[in-house]
Amino acid sequence: MTFGEKLKAARIESGLKQSELAKKLNTTGNTISNWENNVSKPDLDTLSYICGILHVTASYFLQATIPEDEVSISELKLVKKYRYITEHSPSGAKTINAVLENEYAIAEQLEKQKDRIEELETSQAAVIDIQPHLEDSTRLIEYHHSASAGTGVFILGSEGVEQLPIPNTPENRKVDYAIKVSGNSMEPDYSDGDIVLVSQKVDLNHGDVGIFIVNNDAYIKEYGETELISWNPDADNIIISEYDNIVCMGKVVGKY
Repeated sequence: MTFGEKLKAARIESGLKQSELAKKLNTTGNTISNWENNVSKPDLDTLSYICGILHVTASYFLQATIPEDEVSISELKLVKKYRYITEHSPSGAKTINAVLENEYAIAEQLEKQKDRIEELETSQAAVIDIQPHLEDSTRLIEYHHSASAGTGVFILGSEGVEQLPIPNTPENRKVDYAIKVSGNSMEPDYSDGDIVLVSQKVDLNHGDVGIFIVNNDAYIKEYGETELISWNPDADNIIISEYDNIVCMGKVVGKY
């Protein structure tokens, strides 16, 4: 990208018009237009002001490509939001960390699967060897202890995670992890001790059963419009307020 293209991209990412950037730099919109069209370039002092206004480093403009360890504009925005949440809502930061850990583990597993597929595709002998066993093959998924059908179970990080083998069927390929039910609020369909299979690849609609983290506790509940619903008539629903931190960790798609 040229200097002008980088400047335009950073300005748009920051939500500024040419005229607004010009006002902050005490210059004209025509000058900004000339810079973005590579007709001219700002001096180094002005460039330092631009970096401060658009929240980018000088290397963003001066290097031909952005190094892998250089933070992009959109990433900087995420960092600012995360710092704000950490300062004002520590429980929210814990929830974000939990989601990141889970998604990172999923990404790692997908990358390993991709590498294995590429390895098999380049090895005819390996492909021939595994074909007779496809019907009996299994895959490993993460197994967590546990989701509450009652008062809530703490579920953050990777503590207590095991590997669980499931048949490698087309239906099970959408399953991302398994989790054990604790409590009886979702009876008769989901009882204490049941292991449910959860997918993060399918949409969760109102009326579906999912795994939810509410203020750092995990629950298996039906997704309602204003509350998380228990199926056992003797159990209470979870009313969601604007002050609660809630994250959906996937849709329940079956039992183990």
